[in-house]
This record gives sequence, C-alpha cells and structure tokens, in this order.
Amino acid sequence: MSVVGFDLGFQSCYVAVARAGGIETVANEYSDRCTPSFVSFGPRNRSIGAAAKSQVVTNCKNTVQGFKRFHGRAFADPYVQSSKSHLVYDLAQMPSGSTGIKVMYMEEEKVFSIEQVTGMLLTKLKETAESALKKPVVDCVISVPSYFTDAERRSVMDAAQIAGLNCLRLMNETTAVTLAYGIYKQDLPAPEEKPRIVVFVDLGHSGYQVSVCAFNKGKLKILATAFDSDLGGKGFDDILVNHFCEEFGKKYKLDVKSKPRALVRPLPRVREAQEADECQLLRPATQH
Repeated sequence: MSVVGFDLGFQSCYVAVARAGGIETVANEYSDRCTPSFVSFGPRNRSIGAAAKSQVVTNCKNTVQGFKRFHGRAFADPYVQSSKSHLVYDLAQMPSGSTGIKVMYMEEEKVFSIEQVTGMLLTKLKETAESALKKPVVDCVISVPSYFTDAERRSVMDAAQIAGLNCLRLMNETTAVTLAYGIYKQDLPAPEEKPRIVVFVDLGHSGYQVSVCAFNKGKLKILATAFDSDLGGKGFDDILVNHFCEEFGKKYKLDVKSKPRALVRPLPRVREAQEADECQLLRPATQH
C-alpha cells in the first residue's frame, strides 16, 4: 500500500507520491498537476475539480469553492457570518451547530456539512492517485495551514474518513515547505556547524504564513512561525471586484453584486495565472 500526500488548498489541490527515488506530483485526467478545489452539484450528477470549475458561471449557486476555511467553525462564528456576504452559494446551520452548505442537488434542496464536501474532493484526489499508481490508496498525509486549531484539524480528519482514507498525519504547510526545500539540499552545514537560517513566505488564496527554519545536514528545526488567516489572494480579488462594481455602478447604473453570474466571472480568470505560477514552482521538485 502506498502513502500519498494531499495538498488540500483553498483554491487548488495537488497529489504527490514518493517513487523513482524522488517526489512526483501526480497529473489528473486532464494531464494537469493542479486540481481545482471546486465541487458542483447538478440536477443529475455531481462534478469535482476542473469539471466543477467550468460550471462556476453557469451553475454558480450550486458550485462551491473556498470551503476549507469553514472547517471546524460554528455557523454562528463571526468569521462565518462575515464571509457570507462574499459568497455566491448559501451557507446553512447544521443540527450540530456547525456550518453547512445549501445547494440544489438531484432537483432537491440539500445541506451538506463541510466535512462531506471536503470528503467529496478528497475522493476525487484519491481516484487521481489510484489511477497513477495502479493500486488502491488508503494511507495518506494531508497538509493544513499552521494556524488551524484542533477543531479544524479534527474536521479535516473526519473528511478523510468520509473519503475512505486513513490519514496518518496532518502536516503543517510551513513544515511541508521546509522539507521540500531541504530534502534534496547537498550543501547544508554539517550537524556541528552553525545552521543555515531560511525564511519561507507563503501567500496563498486565503492565508499568509511565514516560517523561520534552521537547517543542518539531516536535521531541520522550525524556529518561529507567524500568520494572518485573512490575508491572501482572495482579499486582493475582493478589492478588485468591489472597485469595478463601483465603477460599473457609476458609469452604467448597474448593480453587479445583484447578479451572481457576473460577480463570479472574473474570479477564476484572476486565479488561473496564480495557479500556473504554483505549477511552475512545483516542476523542478518533480524532476529529481
């Protein structure tokens, strides 16, 4: 049985396996190493990944994205309530008080928990890994932001169970980045020498993380971490969208925010360039 690594991002996901003496980032059925973190619900079926992202305009009310930030949060949480106004899809309260997502699926109104939706996405990633490895995948490691609380981490673990995965470990994204940097480095100081200090900066879709690490051969130590869970590409997108909504309101007397399809149309375009940059950064690591 192979252990697979899942980078479960706010806007995109990656699947990696250890083979041929290195780490390989697995391509999906579109020959793309990046799988969008989108789930779309339709009258007859459910789409996940790139197929779901293609429906973000035509089926915007039932295509969900950015749901990772709601893991382990109560519906009454001020963060959830403040985020509702920026979403095209609807949130709802689960019987347990946690946050759920309300959609029309199979021509019925249904409310799915965040764990269920993430479980759907993980099932897709699991299938991608199994297709590449030609064997069943059960054991996995999942990356999470360093600022995730215990409740948020337990929620991700529950989602993995729903997908039929045995999550051996949740690894902080900052730790994963330091490992990716140091694992192939041949010029690190010897254990008895002064360590090399490296600062890693991760500006993602919905969070900003910084870690300071000390490297010696065969050893790394994370000295400090800092984060801002509300600073990321999503914030830049929201500012741009709000600016152009005001411009259209002044010039053409149109209320763009009242039309969900028009509101979400620019967002995927903005992110595509950033996702392409992420893929480009990953390629050197896959060549080892």
